[in-house]
Amino acid sequence: MDATSRPPSLAGLRRTYEGEPLLETGVAADPVTQFTRWFQEALDAGLPEPNAMVLATASAGGRPSARTVLLKGYDESGFVFYTNFESRKGRDLAENPRASLLFPWHPIRRQVRVEGSVVRLPHEESAAYFDSRPYGSRIGAWASRQSAVVRSREELDARYEELAARWPEQPPVPDFWGGFRVVPSEMEFWQGQLDRMHDRLRYRRTPTGWALERLAP
Repeated sequence: MDATSRPPSLAGLRRTYEGEPLLETGVAADPVTQFTRWFQEALDAGLPEPNAMVLATASAGGRPSARTVLLKGYDESGFVFYTNFESRKGRDLAENPRASLLFPWHPIRRQVRVEGSVVRLPHEESAAYFDSRPYGSRIGAWASRQSAVVRSREELDARYEELAARWPEQPPVPDFWGGFRVVPSEMEFWQGQLDRMHDRLRYRRTPTGWALERLAP
């Protein structure tokens, strides 16, 4: 094995984290309000695409997979993203409607983790978002049978051009595309600290509201 193909040494690859203390007395009573505070601070810090989140799913047989998607809305009812229902994540969620989300805001030494059940959005809500997307993205949703094997890039591009010619202005909403909402059962807020003594506060849904707990780092 030549030097260029050897794996780099990773043992010493680390950073020192230091942030403002994350204390129980300083956070909101509910996790969605706290998420809004942190999301705004991520925006103010200039993070690129702070709505990018890792979505983890699993098949009915327990085979996990993860990928990055974009958060496209949230409120007290949950966190919304859109995708092809026939993609791997779409198939996973049809079989096993639970998911985990991770917002990795490394430049500000923060992470937010969300776990919960997943429900499909009503067609009307998905259609309203689809119609707001750029034209090219709408054609792309039709052209790509997400997660399916394609023979070449040329085949994919030809499919795009064919559909753009068919719908030069207003492509309809695909019946295989739409939104999901992750309804949180727990949310964790992680703040990096010195000597790996990180702050971890978890909100856990209970029959009477949200319980706030500190987790060991």
